[in-house]
Amino acid sequence: MEPLELEEAFVEPLELEEAFVEPLELEGAFVEHNSIHILRRICQVIYSQFGLAIHQNDHQARRRFVEWAQNEIAVVPDFHKRILFSDEAHFWLNGYVNKQNCRIWSEANPQVYVETPLHPEKLTVWCALWAGGIIGPYFFKNDEGHNVTVNGDRYRAMITNFFIPELNNHDVQELWFQQDGATCHTSRATIDLLKDTFGDRLIPRFGPVNWPPRSCDLTPLDYFLWGYVKSLVYADKPQTLDHLEDNIRRVIADIRPQMLEKVIENWTSRLDYIRASRGSPMPKIIFKM
Repeated sequence: MEPLELEEAFVEPLELEEAFVEPLELEGAFVEHNSIHILRRICQVIYSQFGLAIHQNDHQARRRFVEWAQNEIAVVPDFHKRILFSDEAHFWLNGYVNKQNCRIWSEANPQVYVETPLHPEKLTVWCALWAGGIIGPYFFKNDEGHNVTVNGDRYRAMITNFFIPELNNHDVQELWFQQDGATCHTSRATIDLLKDTFGDRLIPRFGPVNWPPRSCDLTPLDYFLWGYVKSLVYADKPQTLDHLEDNIRRVIADIRPQMLEKVIENWTSRLDYIRASRGSPMPKIIFKM
């Protein structure tokens, strides 16, 4: 879910570009200046940090998904612990934080982070998160080892060469796989590749089970992982992409199983809220320990 360039990788319907976001710094964590508050409305909620709106048509898709998920949990009580949630994020070397993957909020008054290069260096990172752990991080690089953004071919190469081999230690027959509606995720070639492993146990946009659009409040990587990681990896102000990559690997490796259990259990509470509110987004996206 992400990016500044309108590239194949993360563009979802009605999502806007992120170029207007002003980077900020607070005690090593980076916060969005225009992302602090949420305007609550019954039929439409505007998230300023995303630059997008939750529309009335989305409510029905969200209600349908929540009803399906809760029905599955009623039959298999630990069903929510069998879902692999996945997502990508950009990590800019200069600490720039984009509108979609920054959920680092602070009650303190942040200080403006001035440096904003036109084309800052960045890493594009993929992870999958579930109750059993985190698969990744995976850093998208080309054949020469240079950092690149993600497109369909690179995403499918990641699935084939990294993700599927990592699943060998797990009982894949019990796991479901979730991804958002980015074009590289939902192309027929990608869905066919994932079906070879998961069959119909897929939760993408327009898949066997439809993932509702603009539902970052239901994605553990959005409501927890990316914000948590970004709040820590810039603390020592990395000066190279290799240093930033090492920090990302270290922070993710240090996330304890007990923390993930709380994050996934919180997901069921989110289902309850969305069902009770008839598909409305949560007033507070961030999960706080």
